[in-house]
This record gives sequence, structure tokens and C-alpha cells, in this order.
Amino acid sequence: MICVSIQQKTLPEILSILDAGVMMAEIRLDRCDLSDEDIEELFGNTDVPLVATCRGDVGPLLKAVEAGAAYADLEVEAPPLDGKAVRRACNASGTLLIRSWHDFHGTPSIERLEDVADRCKRFGADIVKIVTTAHSAENVDRVLSLYDRFAGPLIAFAMGETGRESRGECLRRGAPFTYAALSDEDASAPGQIPYQDMLKAVYGDFHFLDTDVLQMPSSKSFAQRAIVAAALADGESHLGGYSPCGDNEAALEVARALGAKVKVEGRTVTIRGIGAAPGMLHLDTLHTGESGFLTRQMIPLLAALNDGPVKVTGEKTLLRRPLAGAHDMMASFGVSLREDPCDEPRPKARKIDCFVPLTVKGPLVPGRADVSGRDGSQLISGLLSALPLCEGRSTVFVHDPRSIPYMFITLDVLRRFGVKVDSEMEGDDEFLETQDFSRCTGVTFRIPGGQRYQAADFDIEGDWSGAAPWMVAGAIFGRVRLAGLDTRSLQADLSILDILSDAGASISQMDLPDGGSCGVVNVQMAPLQAFFTDATHCPDLFPMLSVLAAFCDGESHILGVGRLAHKETDRAKAILEMLSALGVEASISDDELIVRGMSLARRILTGQLLRGGQYASHGDHRMVMALSVASLGAASPILIDDTACVAKSYPGYLDLFERYESIR
Repeated sequence: MICVSIQQKTLPEILSILDAGVMMAEIRLDRCDLSDEDIEELFGNTDVPLVATCRGDVGPLLKAVEAGAAYADLEVEAPPLDGKAVRRACNASGTLLIRSWHDFHGTPSIERLEDVADRCKRFGADIVKIVTTAHSAENVDRVLSLYDRFAGPLIAFAMGETGRESRGECLRRGAPFTYAALSDEDASAPGQIPYQDMLKAVYGDFHFLDTDVLQMPSSKSFAQRAIVAAALADGESHLGGYSPCGDNEAALEVARALGAKVKVEGRTVTIRGIGAAPGMLHLDTLHTGESGFLTRQMIPLLAALNDGPVKVTGEKTLLRRPLAGAHDMMASFGVSLREDPCDEPRPKARKIDCFVPLTVKGPLVPGRADVSGRDGSQLISGLLSALPLCEGRSTVFVHDPRSIPYMFITLDVLRRFGVKVDSEMEGDDEFLETQDFSRCTGVTFRIPGGQRYQAADFDIEGDWSGAAPWMVAGAIFGRVRLAGLDTRSLQADLSILDILSDAGASISQMDLPDGGSCGVVNVQMAPLQAFFTDATHCPDLFPMLSVLAAFCDGESHILGVGRLAHKETDRAKAILEMLSALGVEASISDDELIVRGMSLARRILTGQLLRGGQYASHGDHRMVMALSVASLGAASPILIDDTACVAKSYPGYLDLFERYESIR
């Protein structure tokens, strides 16, 4: 990326420059007349990544860090006490620390340069910055050779006319960003190139993404649960914020099949429920579409509510996806599952797994059981929905829990419909301190029996899964603005915020007048670095995270590969095939996906944009979305064999995406 150096400007002038659309900016606090209030307003209220630089007095630098600077630049020769103060402030604020060294007279030996770089790193640098003055091409080559010798984020180039080209070359070598001047007259160092000239030299004719405010669809995780709960309730429920997709429409059909009265008007769904009680239904079959969650949710509910065996049928990829661990889990509560004949070829599965179509034979017997969460949370969510209807009390202990947030989405929806379930998580000391789901070793659910669902009215929140492709696209290729997302959501894919932040993306939210949590979320490109994350509890993010990693400098590690085997496809295999075809180096080791990426600028400058061509979606909506985002960074068009599967979760996605892609 390109960082424009700003000096000798007032606050209004700086804001005007930022509003004009620069990628990022360095604010020379020692050369701009800014009050403490100006600094707070500037660094606390902009989406443009800002570098705070101040030679001498570190007071303004500390103020900028506290206000929200993305980066703080401190000379390595600064007094030790100043260095410690700035390092502490950066650690507290999440600001990346640049330790810099300048030689305004020449370029010393490579041994000296290496020594300085190591010193910067020892003194707390997240990014090392080495800038010399070049009097010859050999000087330029020497400072640039640091990229072959130094391990870690590095910005190294030479000043002066001789070193002019090194300011762009450093990006090709792996620098997270380089510096440019507003104009020839505004250069803050010899040889600094005007921003527009640098932009053209680095990115050529590349057109960046810039969206209007996009309304996100409703979360199908919430919508499906709420629709089924409303169908079971006594009375009339009103669900606002609804948006149709394949899985949500399947849930509405299930509600109708149960006997509920359903009416959809605009974005409001009205459902008059059946007042569910054990044994009240007389169904022979129930069709759950292509929804794995809906199937698993309904199996325990049918065992509790139907007066006899009932056949569950599905379609498309669902027929090839094993219901992992279903036999054992349902047997723990007295329910038997029998597979029915099907012409669809199926993969080899374990004895404890089964496939749709299948026959469910109840009744569901309340009691205590220890169940494995290793195969996911969906069937557990079904038990949590069904056991409260039984007459006795139940306790479900889940060991090796996965997708924990989805269990708590279920509890949240149950609570809204008057159903009470108590829960308690356990783990090691670190879990008790951090409440990090990856450290949780077990969850106990205590479920009073004899409960009944009561009608409820509420709005279904926006979908973080649907937002993820837009957010990744904004972080790599430009800027997106998204509405309807609750930043306090229980949705597992809310973790995309933390992952993007860890990768270095610029993220902010426009506050609402009422202090609510659904203001417009802004994501825009910033220097991206390799990241480490555990996606065990948010497996739907995997395809999108793999594309993000392809544009992050360095080696990214994504844990949780084991959760991908029985999605719409073998998602781990599909992701590796996709990355290999795109020209991205990637591998799987045990439970970890490892992706070696590089920045968009570096890909452009080295001719390593992603490869276009024909790609398979494997009938997986998440793969289609990942490929669509990858296409923004491809050297030629990416053609996807089957895109209709996107309707499963986000029917309007491709039309909207293609609209913005065409005007880039």
C-alpha cells in the first residue's frame, strides 16, 4: 500500500486530504500544528489507516496512540524511557509500533544495516523501518538486500533521486507499505514520489472496490431457529427483518408441515403456532430441503412430538452428507434412526453416522446423557429444543464441544419463546479467565421438563456469514459499508471482525443515536499481515479466510480443518484445490490449514495475481462466495461451474457483487 506523508497542514486540511480517498497517511505531528483535541479528533474518527510520527517530544505521539492511531513511528535512537512509554501505549491500544532509523548522509555497510534492523526488533518493533541516502545504484541494492537477510515485517528503501525507484521496489520485495508525497512541493524527504504517480506506478489500472451502504440479509442461524420455535408456540409470533433464502424457505415449509399458519409480508413473517405438546403430531414424512441444521433440529423434535415413526427426507447435497454421530446421540434418549433406501451415491461413513432419508422412531425419553460435541452442535441444538417439551427433567453434558456459539444462539431463541435452559461451561484456568471458546472442554445443559413455547415478537438480526465475503473484499480491495449487523451478536461468524483486525484491516462502526449495536460497519483496505486463528467454532468462514490469507504477507495458520469434512462438500479438499488452482501455496497439517500469501501490491508488481479460469463450486455456497472475492484479485476472469447454490443462504449476493465488480 501507499502511505502519503502529510506535514505543514491544519486539521481541516488533513481531513480534506483523507476524504479525497488516499489509501493511508502518515501524520507528521512534529510538523503539523495540531492541538491535543485536534489529535484526538483526527486519530479517533477516520477509517483511513494513519501512521503517527513525531520526532523529538513523544507527547503528541502518545496522544495519537491513545486516540486510535493504527501505527506509531518512533526513532530507534529515542531515549529509552520514551521508547518504553510508547511501547506500553501501543500494547494497550493495539497500535503497531514502527521503530525507524534514518541515515541522511549515505548508506552504511550491510553488516551495519543488519545490526540496526536487529536493534529495532529488540526494541519492540512490529515493523522495522530502515531508510538511507543513496549516492549510487550499489547503495540502493545494498539497502534492498535487507529483504533477503531480515526476518520480519520490514520497510527499507533509499532517499534521494538515485533511490527514488526503491520506494516502489520495496513493495515488490515485501514491505507492508511505502511512502509518497502529496505533491512535489509537499515532499518530506528527498526523492519522495507524488502520491498519484506512485499509485499509477504500483497499481496501474487496477480499480478498487467502493460500495454504497449494503443491507445484510437476516441470519439464517437465527431465522431457522425462530421460525421453528414460532411454529411450536402457542399464539401468533411476528418475526421482523426476514430475508428469503433456500434454508429459510425450507424452515417455513417445515412450519407449515407441522400445522402452523405462515404469512410473509415484506420482511415480516407472521406465524400462528400449534401449541406443541408431546405426541400431538401424526406425520408420515417431513421434508427439510437441503438444510443440514433443519434436519438435525427436527429429528429430536419429531421424536418428541410425533405419535409414531416419521420419515425425514431431503434433497441435493444433504443426501450425501452423513449425520455424524446421530445414532449414538439419539439412542441416549431412547430414539432409533433407520436409514431408508436412496439412489444417491454416498461416501463411506462410520456406524454411528447415518444419511437422509431416514425414519425417526421415538418417543424422546428425558434423562441424563453425556454426548460428544466433536461432530458439531446442530443435533445438540435439536435436543435443547425438544427436551423442554418432555415431562421429565434432563441434563445433557457435551464433551469436546464444537461450534459452541451456535448452541447459545439456540438458547437465546428459546429464551425469547419462554423456554428456559440453564448452561454451564468448563475448561482450564485460561478459559475461566478469557472465556475463549477454544479452551472450553465441556458444557452442561440443565433442562426443566414440561415447558411450552409461547409466542414472541422480535427482529431477526443480520447475517455475519453473509457479511464475511464483503468484509474480506473490503479489507483487500477497497472499502465496503454494511448495515444491519449486531456487533454484540452470538453468531460464530462475528469472529470475522477479530480475524480481520488481527490481519491489520481497518474496521470501524458508525454509532447510532440511540447507542445501539447495529450501526454501519466500515471495512477498508490496510496493510495486511499473516494471521493465526482457530476456526473450529466458525467453520463456515474457512473458504473466505483462505482467500484473505492469500493476500496477507507471510504464512497464515487456520485451525479447525477437521470440522470441514461433512459440509456441502469435503470443504478442506475443495479449499486446497481452489488455492492450488489460484496459484496460492497452501497445505494441511493435522488440523491446520497453512496458507502462504502476499499483499495485493506485491502480487501486482511481481505478476502474481491469482489465476483465472474455470472453477468448481462443488455445490457449496461458501465456495462460490470465496471464489467471487478471489476474482477481484485475479489476472483473468474466474468462471464458476455452479452458482445457483448461493441461493441456499444469500440469493441476491452474486447479482449485487457483480454490480460492484462491473463498476470497479
